[in-house]
Parts: sequence; structure tokens; C-alpha cells
Amino acid sequence: MSELEKKDEELKEQTQETAEVKSEAKEEKKETVTEEKKEESTKKEPFKNIHVIVVTSGKGGVGKTTSSAAIATGIAKKGHKTAVIDFDVGLRNLDLIMGCERRVVYDFINVIQGEAKLNQALIKDRHVDNLFVLPASQTKDKDALTYDGVEKVFRELDDMNFEYVVCDSPAGIETGALMSLYFADEAIVTTNPEVSSVRDSDRIIGILNAKSRRSELELEPVAAKLLLTRYVPSRVKKAEMLSVEDVQELLTIPLLGVIPESPDVLKASNSGNPIILNAQSDAGKAYEDAVERLLGNEVPLRFVTEKKGIFGKIFKK
Repeated sequence: MSELEKKDEELKEQTQETAEVKSEAKEEKKETVTEEKKEESTKKEPFKNIHVIVVTSGKGGVGKTTSSAAIATGIAKKGHKTAVIDFDVGLRNLDLIMGCERRVVYDFINVIQGEAKLNQALIKDRHVDNLFVLPASQTKDKDALTYDGVEKVFRELDDMNFEYVVCDSPAGIETGALMSLYFADEAIVTTNPEVSSVRDSDRIIGILNAKSRRSELELEPVAAKLLLTRYVPSRVKKAEMLSVEDVQELLTIPLLGVIPESPDVLKASNSGNPIILNAQSDAGKAYEDAVERLLGNEVPLRFVTEKKGIFGKIFKK
């Protein structure tokens, strides 16, 4: 190898090393900036008006978005100014269940990145006054969510005199889930009556206790409550499904409600009408009960025992 070739090779190696150092420094800087933004958020005063409720779970497919839509609708029906936000960046299903998918122009990420004002992105619900939907983005990356950006949206909602903000969290512990959990005042842990779903929910409760904004500010802990969905008493009786008592024993958090399995839920979702608006459905009634309990009212627990047919009622005992 000639001297010229040796020098050229050395220069290439030096350039590669410099690029690697710069890349490492960039990653370190990115992490530092993220932590600084989080630290900046945690130092701010608590919200004045809004109460942030996150609907979460450890496992997907348990009915979080259905529950978010129903609970937000129920709270708004009680006269409270409510916003429901889709944190599932990249997928976006809340607008479908709320029946406003064709009215989406701007989304949550557009607001965070300063591409739209919050008023432009909020969609007024067509069913209930005082309810507004903030959809997620289908095209942006989950990393577009930042602690500082999410807090700015919450602060603006606070200034707009919203009372409740319901966050539809993605399943598990990805960016959107952690972000919504971090700002929560109250968490509705949604689970099906099966072991894997309950186990994953237990991990979410651990994160709420350790990594929430409230814990970092040494405020009262996030109030976690259990919402048990797709419950079938007849299957519980056959030991094919965990009972309410079994799930409570495993998770040790207060019970908010039990939502029975019902074909009405799928029909409601497909038609863009939250199930709580169906006053004839047992599932709709169960969500109404859950909202009452969420607002501090005591109502009896229904739909946890098997319904008897006419002959069962005649010949019982």
C-alpha cells in the first residue's frame, strides 16, 4: 500500500470515529433534552380546573377505547365540560367510535408541533353538549409526543375551563401510554376476566405508583380503579373465567364497574355511537353506573350474576 493510500485510509478511519462520537453525543443530548423537558413539566404547579383520567390496560383488545368513549360521554351528559384525547399515535380509533372520523382536519400532534391551534383540532361531539374529541395522528411517529407538548395542551384545556380530560391510552408501556399515565390524576385500569390480562394490568398499576407526575411532585397518589369488561356470569360459574372477586384479589384496587359481554357494544362502535347512549343495553347501563361511581355516587353493582329465564324464575328454589 502506498503512502497516499495509507493516509487516505487513516483519514477515513478518523472520519468514521468522529461520526460515531457525534452520533453518541447526539443520542446523549436527545436523552438529556427529553429528561429536561420532563423535569421542566414536573416543576410546574398542578392544574387549576381539569381532572385528568387515563383509561389504560396492560393488554390490547380489552375495550379501552370503547370505555374511554363511554366514560367521557357519560361525564359530559352529567353537565361537565369534557375532552377525550386519543394517545394512540399511528393508529387512531377513538374518532371512529365517537362517530367523528370524517370531521378530522387537525390532530393532537399538529397542536403539539404548533401546526394548528387547539381550538382548530378539537371536534365538538354530535351527541352531547360539553364534549370534545382530540384525535390522534395516523401519519406521525409516536416520538412526536413530548412531555412538554402534552402538558401545554393540558394547560390550554385548563385555561379553557374544561373540567375533565379523559385520555384513551394505548395498551402496554409504549410512549403514548407512559405519557398519558404520567399526567394522570386518576386511572381506570381496564381488564378482561382472564389471567394474562389481569397480570399485565398489575404492571400498569406499578408504573402509576412509581412514575406518575403526582408521585414525583409528592402529591396524593394516582387513584387507580378497576373496570372489568366482557364479563359473562355463566362462564364464571363454569370456571371458564375469573370472577369479580378473583380479579379484585389479584389487583387490590377499588372496583369501578363490571361491563357485561354484549353484541350491542360492537354495533355501537360500528355506528359511531358510544354504547352508553344505548339506554336499553345492559352494557350501556353498566357504563352509566361506572360513571356515577366515578363522580362519587354510590350505586349497586349489577350484571354480575347470571340472568334467569322465565322458567328459571318460576322454579327457582
